[in-house]
Amino acid sequence: MERTQRWSEVDNYFNSKLLAEDHVLDAVLAANSGAGLPAIDVAPNQGKLLHLLARIKGAKRILEIGTLGGYSTIWLARALPVEGKLVSLEFEHLHVQIAEDNLRAAGLADNVQVIEGPALDSLAALAAQGVEPFDFIFIDADKPNNPHYLQWALKLASPGAVIIADNVVRDGEVVNGDSGDNRVQGIRQFTDLLAAEPRIDATALQTVGSKGYDGFILGVVKG
Repeated sequence: MERTQRWSEVDNYFNSKLLAEDHVLDAVLAANSGAGLPAIDVAPNQGKLLHLLARIKGAKRILEIGTLGGYSTIWLARALPVEGKLVSLEFEHLHVQIAEDNLRAAGLADNVQVIEGPALDSLAALAAQGVEPFDFIFIDADKPNNPHYLQWALKLASPGAVIIADNVVRDGEVVNGDSGDNRVQGIRQFTDLLAAEPRIDATALQTVGSKGYDGFILGVVKG
């Protein structure tokens, strides 16, 4: 059996046992597909992982860099307390429109603000506004800018904040220092920054599943 097929079967097995049927999230994926958005949302079990990590952290303020159609946004926002807030940054206008529609349908429009524009500009604006620090930050946008996103994340994070970066393995290409893929090089630079950064303690995990072979980095900002 092809290994990717087996990975998907294992995902489907655990999802059928551990994830409740969710018509809202199913509708989000359908809306994203119908609008022509790329099918690069996190897998359902990965969305649930983000949700559980945010709950374990007791997150009250979440920053998401990269909204797409709001699928991961909804998973994360559902972990917030009633008074919690999630700010999500998205470059593409169509993605913002679809995400806002999806968030309204999920009943989360009051808890989530989607900011349109280049994320680096939006991050600088948030810092200039003196925004309240975030205690959970999810980085899932253009990988060449990951090093810059990390620097901003550290500026906007509270002590003890959790920072997660997705899609860092790239089917194993992350080990290829000669890669001509600027996404791979962005992740390698991001990892080098983490290795030299005394303010955060981090690790990385490889993953396989319905989305293929990839992985994520998880770190905690030191108090």
